[in-house]
Amino acid sequence: MTVIQVQPRVLAAADELAVRSLVQRDRVLNCVVEARLRRAPDLNPQRLGGYLWGVGEAGDGLRAAAFAGGNLIPVGEDLGALELIAGQLARTGRGCSSIVGACDSVEAMWAVLSRRWGPARAVRASQPLLYADTPSSGVEPDSRVRRVRLSELPQFLPAAVSMFTEELGMSPTGQDAGRGYRARVAELISSGRAFACFDARGQVEFKAEIGVLGSATAQVQGVWVRPDLRGRGVATAAMAAVLQLALEVAPSVSLYVNDYNIAGRRLYDRLGMRQIGTLSTVLF
Repeated sequence: MTVIQVQPRVLAAADELAVRSLVQRDRVLNCVVEARLRRAPDLNPQRLGGYLWGVGEAGDGLRAAAFAGGNLIPVGEDLGALELIAGQLARTGRGCSSIVGACDSVEAMWAVLSRRWGPARAVRASQPLLYADTPSSGVEPDSRVRRVRLSELPQFLPAAVSMFTEELGMSPTGQDAGRGYRARVAELISSGRAFACFDARGQVEFKAEIGVLGSATAQVQGVWVRPDLRGRGVATAAMAAVLQLALEVAPSVSLYVNDYNIAGRRLYDRLGMRQIGTLSTVLF
C-alpha cells in the first residue's frame, strides 16, 4: 500500500480541476459526486451540500477524495489515502446516514471509521453496479409507464415511502414529519425524473426514479412494485420502459442492487444490464 505523507484537507476552488480529473476516471461510479460538482464548480460547501476532503498537494493532483455530507462517498482507488481521510473524519462525530461507494474503498474507510462510528445498523457488502447503454431488445416496454405529474404527488408519495421503508428498514418520515422527504420526492417529480404506472383507481402499481442525472449516466433508484402485484412480471416490462425513458436524457442507465436480491438481478439481466463494478453500503 502506498505510503502517503500529505495529510487530508478540505478542498477549495483551486482544487476543482484535480477533483474533476479524479471523478472523470469513472463517471458512472462517481456520478453522484460529479452531479454535485456541476451544482458547485467552486466546491462551495453550501452549494455542494457537504465538504470534499482530499489527499494531495494543491495543483499536483489528488490521490483520493471523499464527499462528506448526508452520505460519505469515496472517490479514487488509493486506499491508503482514503484511510487517512477516514482517520480525519473519525475525529469528529458522524454526520452522514451512510457510506456508499466502490466496495474496496468503503471497506478501507469503514475499517477506520468503525472504531469511532460503529456499530452500523447494516452493512451491504456486495452490491453489483449494473449498466446499460441501449434499450432492452427482448422485452416489450409497458406503454403505461410515464413521468409522474406533480398533481399526482399524493398518490405517488405513499409508494415512495413504502419502497424506502422496505429497502432501508426505516421510514423516511420520522424526524420532521416527512416534510424533507416529501420535498425531495416533489423535486424528482418536478424535474421529470419520477416514473410510474397507475391502475384505474389512480393507485401506483410500479414506480422508479432517476436519483442522479450525470453527464455519463442516469442512476435509477427506488424501483418498487405494489405488493399485491409482485410475481406477475409487472416490473420487467415497466423497467424496460424506464430504461427507454432514461436513455432519452442520458447516454446510459445504471443502478446498484443487493447481491442477495436474486429476483431483481434476474430482472435486470433479462433487460440486458451488465455488471461493471461492485459497491458497498454501510447504513447507520
